[in-house]
Amino acid sequence: MTLNITAQKVNFKVKNISLPPEISYYDNQFSGLYIKGKTLFLMSESRLQDGAEAKIYSIQIKDIEKKLIDTSFILPYRKIPIYYLDILREKMKANGDEYEGLEAMIIDKKKFYFSVETATPSNNCYLLKGILSDRSIILDTSQFVTLAKPFYTNGKHVYNAGFEAIAKSKKSVQAFFEYNYFEANNVVKRIDARSFKLLENKTSSIEKLPFRITDITATGKHTFTAINYFYNGGGEDEVYRVSASDSTSHRLIYDSGSYKSYARLISLNKKNNGYTWQPLWDFPNTYCSYNWEGIAAYKDGYFVINDKYTSLRPYSSVLLYLQFTK
Repeated sequence: MTLNITAQKVNFKVKNISLPPEISYYDNQFSGLYIKGKTLFLMSESRLQDGAEAKIYSIQIKDIEKKLIDTSFILPYRKIPIYYLDILREKMKANGDEYEGLEAMIIDKKKFYFSVETATPSNNCYLLKGILSDRSIILDTSQFVTLAKPFYTNGKHVYNAGFEAIAKSKKSVQAFFEYNYFEANNVVKRIDARSFKLLENKTSSIEKLPFRITDITATGKHTFTAINYFYNGGGEDEVYRVSASDSTSHRLIYDSGSYKSYARLISLNKKNNGYTWQPLWDFPNTYCSYNWEGIAAYKDGYFVINDKYTSLRPYSSVLLYLQFTK
């Protein structure tokens, strides 16, 4: 999918797509979107440790387009169960890592790839694969890809950070770490899609980037759009704050003596063996406190979804369509 949007700041009209109660329910905690053919897939984090069901949902694009015209239309949808995630969770545990949830999804024909985030002390995150069969996703329990987490020079892991974004590129899967503000060695890992093996010596660099990458969507052969998000919380989340010495980034998240949540879209461009980025669009203040974790490019814009956190109560999952305007 190619969008005719340059890597300069642009404008979008925000359209809120009201979801059926089962999908908007906050404990789905959506963390990924993907469009395959004429269908939008919504990936739940599937937090097994909280008793959540392993699943994704699908909505036909034609129904979403109807909803954008007729807001009273109730969206039909399908729930797609994911099988054997519990088995893989136990294998991760045996490897010394604590499963926290699914974080990103891509689809290649009938193959589904999922990235897994683990608890902060865990040394590794994971990439899983499965097949869509008879309206369910059957995960392959015979193999998974182990993705070692980057860490600080003192050996500590970045708080609450995993491989939050994955993208298909030719015959490989690119895995993007959530935190890319190390002084050096910010890298994107590459996995061979056919053998499902990590290509140890074929990582790509990524230009130093503040805040978090929470999801990514392809917009061309070597171009992508990502969600770049900052949560204003304190405690261990302070690691995502940038110092005043980085004035360009600091002014985006600091105002009148306090930090504020901030969300934007950025463009990522791959050239040779590295990724560079540019700011694309700032979310309106109304939506900056929503924890946006899923994005999918469509026509002249993007679908985006939050996990559950909003500025309103009760929490809910919110689906927006950001329509490009000249």
